[in-house]
Amino acid sequence: MAEEKHHHHLFHHKDKEEEGGPVDYEKEMKHHKHLEEIGELGTAAAGVYALHEKHEAKKDPEHAHKHKIEEEIAAAAAVGAGGYAFHEHLDKKDAKKEEKEAEGGKHHHHHHF
Repeated sequence: MAEEKHHHHLFHHKDKEEEGGPVDYEKEMKHHKHLEEIGELGTAAAGVYALHEKHEAKKDPEHAHKHKIEEEIAAAAAVGAGGYAFHEHLDKKDAKKEEKEAEGGKHHHHHHF
């Protein structure tokens, strides 16, 4: 029995295979690359905000506890966004692998300029 891989996405879209049509692997890889980049941006933004709150905690001792909590929340968000980016990176690699398998191992080199 073949084991099927199910991905749970926030915005679920039907695969072309589910609809009976061919899968556009190039489009699938671009989609996951785009989501990976969004995850990377989220990681950077949350990391910068965490550093900002760390600075604010030192600058504003009266509200240091509030700033430390916000720093920790932002740091956790950065870790989560990094995990999401890595997940999308793996999905992109899976799409590339599936494309190769669908082509029977004959990988055509596409040059993008």
